[in-house]
Amino acid sequence: FFDMFLKLKDLTTSDNFKEYDPDCKGVISKKEFQKSMESQKQYTQSEIEFLLSCAEADENDMFNYVEFVERFHEPAKDIGFNVAVLLTNLSEHMPHDSRLGTFLDLAESVLSYFEPYLGRIEIMGGAKRIERVYFEISESSRTQWEKPQVKESKRQFIFDVVNEGGESEKMELFVNFCEDTIFEMQLASQISEPDVAERPEEDEDEELHSLLEGLGEEEDSLESASAFTAACASVKKSMSNFRQMLTFKSMRKQFKKFR
Repeated sequence: FFDMFLKLKDLTTSDNFKEYDPDCKGVISKKEFQKSMESQKQYTQSEIEFLLSCAEADENDMFNYVEFVERFHEPAKDIGFNVAVLLTNLSEHMPHDSRLGTFLDLAESVLSYFEPYLGRIEIMGGAKRIERVYFEISESSRTQWEKPQVKESKRQFIFDVVNEGGESEKMELFVNFCEDTIFEMQLASQISEPDVAERPEEDEDEELHSLLEGLGEEEDSLESASAFTAACASVKKSMSNFRQMLTFKSMRKQFKKFR
């Protein structure tokens, strides 16, 4: 289910799809949309029929595919990420559970989709146990992380750590690496987006302050609830929001078809 909506963005940004909308008006007919899905060979026939039933076309059988993708892809991405976090947590706590293995097999495509976006930090929880906390890595951060200058910093950091001796020196190298990487990522972002005006320093300070406060609140909450509990609550909330995105009209049509 998630995989079906997650692939929408890749579909509508492909070169093949642009042939149906060369002027980038954001509008396409249902028939053309069906042809594009069939040519991509990523959807089954039942998935194609379901997606077409979710698209609300006008009297000319045209609909705005940009709004369609935003309506379904983004909520599915939010929910899918939480599902990936939940299953990852469970697989670490119960690595040999056969029942969990069944779910992991079913969600293999979703886990593969979110693997590059899944960041992890480890903190000391209230019970003096190490808790793993997962967070989403944005596409822009991943792009900057792959910049040549950042890769060189990572290479130099690993080389220095291997060759340096004491723990204090390694910690200093790590701090320097983090500072240099943050600076290089910010610089790369400014170079790649020269038309974007710089934000005032006050805004950056406020954003940093808000981020630190948010991390503090998250750590406090983790002392009373495990990462597993937090992930479950997040999935439940996201599922509730996503159900509201499916219109009654679309779901009624699909129910009649399957009945």
